[in-house]
Amino acid sequence: MKPKHLLLGDEAFALGAINAGLSGAYAYPGTPSTEIMEFVQSNQVAKERGIHRHWSSNEKTAMEEALGMSFAGKRTIVSMKHVGLNVAADPFVNSAMTGANGGLIVVSADDPSMHSSQNEQDSRFFADFAMLPTLEPSDQQEAYDMAAYGFDMSERLRLPVLLRFVTRLSHSRGVVTSDDAPRIENTLSFPEDTRRWVLMPGNSRLRNRALIAEQELLKEDSERSPFNRYTDGPDKSLGIIVSGIASNYLNEVFPDGCPFPTVKVSQYPLPCKMIGRLADETEAILVIEEGQPFIERQLRGLLDRGVKVYGKMDGHLNRDGELTPDSVRNAVAKFHPYTDAAPITCEGKKSALTVPRPPALCQGCGHRDVYGALNDAIGAYDCPKVFGDIGCYTLGWLSPFNALDTCVDMGASITMAKGAADAGVHPAIAIIGDSTFTHSGMTGLLDAINEDSPITVIISDNLTTGMTGGQDSQGTGKLEDICLGLGASPEHVHTIDSHPRNHDEMVALFRTEFDHNGLSVIVSRRECIQTAKRHAKKNR
Repeated sequence: MKPKHLLLGDEAFALGAINAGLSGAYAYPGTPSTEIMEFVQSNQVAKERGIHRHWSSNEKTAMEEALGMSFAGKRTIVSMKHVGLNVAADPFVNSAMTGANGGLIVVSADDPSMHSSQNEQDSRFFADFAMLPTLEPSDQQEAYDMAAYGFDMSERLRLPVLLRFVTRLSHSRGVVTSDDAPRIENTLSFPEDTRRWVLMPGNSRLRNRALIAEQELLKEDSERSPFNRYTDGPDKSLGIIVSGIASNYLNEVFPDGCPFPTVKVSQYPLPCKMIGRLADETEAILVIEEGQPFIERQLRGLLDRGVKVYGKMDGHLNRDGELTPDSVRNAVAKFHPYTDAAPITCEGKKSALTVPRPPALCQGCGHRDVYGALNDAIGAYDCPKVFGDIGCYTLGWLSPFNALDTCVDMGASITMAKGAADAGVHPAIAIIGDSTFTHSGMTGLLDAINEDSPITVIISDNLTTGMTGGQDSQGTGKLEDICLGLGASPEHVHTIDSHPRNHDEMVALFRTEFDHNGLSVIVSRRECIQTAKRHAKKNR
């Protein structure tokens, strides 16, 4: 009997990749994708085989490193959250032009409802834009199975494959049946035709034509996919197209089987023949998909045959936030009054025992002391502006500190402060964490150094990547050397212990550097209270 495991969706995919002959995992931590790398790091087979499993500085470097391993013929995965794919967009889109040698799966974990994200973007659009195939598992078993399937498909098509997760799949558990033993890793090998790996215009024009021609092959592959299927039903008044995790919600609405003909989509491009059959056999189509109306938009152009298409774009399903079994039940009930599909709502029902509590910085967190000193320091100025960044310290925008004026994307604190200073803002202050600084703050600092911009950059160093659970930070022990190496003036690169006992010293240092008519960097350092507790417990 094959082994069974109770796994998160992230863990199921990671185990599937290891068992399918993984040689390297690359990632930057970001909820809800983080557990993929963490599983590979803790897995015994991965340790015994010496599978690469170190965090990268950002998603772009991770994507490029994975592409390099694929070039060498090895199977590799690169994982990130959806906004991380923005950072990796340049190598991701161009990887469609180079293609893959060893199997390459790019995992992008979307976050509908923005549980820990800045937006709700849908990664399927990125793959469509790049003309790459996409897999979208509906449960933990499919997440496991799609690892081997995706590697095989990548090597057969010589293309990277995008695998799209969503939060509910990444962070929910299910029983997974795995292989008895892991597959051996690929041996070192290189592409027979390296021309496509050199994206000079002459080469790229040829490759672009070939990639366009290959789209028909991708469509045929989708029609044959074991993850796409047509299920007939007796009631032809409605046809349903359901994708990914949303298929589970439909199953909850109809536990004894859906009465409507249904096309389940978990591989893209869309299986047009299946969908065409559904359109021919039904009076209308309801599209149920998590995220943006990706399928629905295509159908409104694809099905020019008098079939009415319902979904998110006309309000039958919510356009923002996650789908739920209730929202799917309500949408289906508009077409047929099944007793088990009667519209219900949970709106207005709140437990008297629970009170909403906003997130807050931990007691004992060094970021708290930075913000306390920063607020005292800026009180002496008429129009100070503080530009924040992505991390635990983003919570400094909330009460009681209310210390930030902006927070846009990874690394934007430094560049926005520079732009504001260019416009005449003084003081213009950037606050950024150590991991975010090495992720995408260094290039912005170089711009500010080159112009000696009158901004103060505070790197709040807690010696870890705290927001995602305490992963290694790439800049630990190197931050001051990095700043000096980029060209920052040694007289204006300072280090201070962000501890309550140093409050007055921090305030004085902040004001001194705010008054400096040029670039200054202050590294405020204190270990994350959570990782400090774990280290103390481990050393007992």
